[in-house]
Amino acid sequence: MDLFQAMSVYVRVVEAGSMTAAARQCGMSTTMVGIHLKALEHRLGLRLLNRTTRRQRLTEFGAEYYQRCLAVLGLVADSERLAEQVQDEPSGTLRITAPLTFGTERLAPALSEFRQRCPQVKVELTLANQRFDLIDGAFDVAVRLGSLDTTALIARPMQDYTLTICAAPEYLERYGTPQVPEDLQQHNCLAFAYPAGDEWSSTATQWPLLGPGGEVLIAVSGSLLINTSSGLHRAARGGLGVVMMPDALVEEDLQQGRLVPLLQDYQLPRRSMHLLYAQDRYRLPKLRSFVDFALQKWGRPGLNNA
Repeated sequence: MDLFQAMSVYVRVVEAGSMTAAARQCGMSTTMVGIHLKALEHRLGLRLLNRTTRRQRLTEFGAEYYQRCLAVLGLVADSERLAEQVQDEPSGTLRITAPLTFGTERLAPALSEFRQRCPQVKVELTLANQRFDLIDGAFDVAVRLGSLDTTALIARPMQDYTLTICAAPEYLERYGTPQVPEDLQQHNCLAFAYPAGDEWSSTATQWPLLGPGGEVLIAVSGSLLINTSSGLHRAARGGLGVVMMPDALVEEDLQQGRLVPLLQDYQLPRRSMHLLYAQDRYRLPKLRSFVDFALQKWGRPGLNNA
């Protein structure tokens, strides 16, 4: 058993409130989380958690041990940071979190170039649309879409996350090409199922477009509501209907003619995108190197010179 990893998993379980939530944050299965906890309890000879099918509760010893784990893991992290700071060449493990689509289509393919610049840096990339806490040190840097919910982090502006309305040539041959936004009401408009509370959840039923006469909200409907961008992308390429999708996902299809852009005289909604990190971690060469790399590729011109 890796004692430090088991302690880290235990801390995650306590803070997340369940083994399932901790498994998502740790990037491992719920079964593996349970194995770490059992091994830790076996090593200590004491129970840390009283678990039922509905909830978990810390034992008295478990609560005390949780505080000791925080102190020990904090010292380990500080020791690693100290070692990294005395090195001029970027090295160590860089932990990044990013949204699924941007991370898959833009960030992951670019990591080869980053590794050529910094061959001693190992990257751990977690792709998820949920927002992870950077303050606790689980991640060094995050790419984040939409409004920012904390002022405790440095936020460097990146290029906006933009969208395109498009459809496959086969679909347009069968049903015609929309000429004005109102034409979309006569088409099968496929929608992405944003999670509850997301600032873009309303776009599942209304698409906002900005044209010469101002903004119009077009009520759309269709035969598919799906919660993955990749699934929506494949459905559109298969000719099922019209979609409003991130440029990061459809850019190559538009260039190759597999999808056709529509209503290009109208401006679509866009989301702000930022690179976030804790100020005290910016001293680490591995983080400085990645921030410089990311802003060179996706930074907003004129706003990232500091």
